[in-house]
Amino acid sequence: MMEKKDIESIEDIKHLVDSFYGKVRSDNSLGAIFDSKIGDRWAEHLEKMYTFWQTILFDEYTYHGRPFPPHAQLPIEEEHFDRWLLLFHETVDSLFEGTIANEAKSRGRKMAALFQVKLAHIRQSPFPPLL
Repeated sequence: MMEKKDIESIEDIKHLVDSFYGKVRSDNSLGAIFDSKIGDRWAEHLEKMYTFWQTILFDEYTYHGRPFPPHAQLPIEEEHFDRWLLLFHETVDSLFEGTIANEAKSRGRKMAALFQVKLAHIRQSPFPPLL
């Protein structure tokens, strides 16, 4: 079996992101949610994800934006985050191993937890969200 390498370059990030979102788009639980929001703008979304992960994993500040607001109005619940994380971890583990690959999974878990806390707050508040 071929030994896997760590995530080392923007090309590795593109491979990870493309592979992951390929799984998301064909997933019974997640595909329709993403497609309803993104529509025909998948190339634009993937470009944004490349820069997001490049910023997160390599401290190369190419991402400019706020990741939470686009998710705030989506019909997503805990099971969607669990499925997202499962697919993300499967994708990382199938392609890479090492310190940065582990950090990618850790950051994914932290983002999922933070997004769920923020969504719960928005949904329980009587005031409109400040997005």
